Amino acid sequence: MTSTDVNIIVVDPAGIKANDAKELPVRDGDEPWKISELRDIVKTLNSDVERLVAEFQETENELDDLLHTSEGAGDDQADAGSTALEREQEMSIVNNTRDMLEQSVDALRRVNAHRYGACQVCGKGVGKARLQAFPRATHCVICKQREERR
Repeated sequence: MTSTDVNIIVVDPAGIKANDAKELPVRDGDEPWKISELRDIVKTLNSDVERLVAEFQETENELDDLLHTSEGAGDDQADAGSTALEREQEMSIVNNTRDMLEQSVDALRRVNAHRYGACQVCGKGVGKARLQAFPRATHCVICKQREERR
């Protein structure tokens, strides 16, 4: 990957120990993390990173092709507008893919640092069910709702 500043990491699920899982914060009422649950999350995140790297490279190449497509002398305003819209859409896809990739890599870093599952606003547990559904989550439901209301 050339134009992203994401330093890709991969976490070996087999390297995760029982204490790694038990040290992670949980939301009130949740059971402590089991090693198998954390390994599943890591496998999902690793898979996401691999898929997003490939998607990013593909969409970045498509965007590069669009940006270097010379507009012919016979292009009318409708063609020029259509081309501009296509470029905008491709740029949006590239940026969205990069953001998701950064979030996945950041989640793996939090796993390594034993901070995975802690809300980045209040520090409480995000919630196991929330993280299992959306492993890149960084906020508990309450803090996320507050953020979205702003």
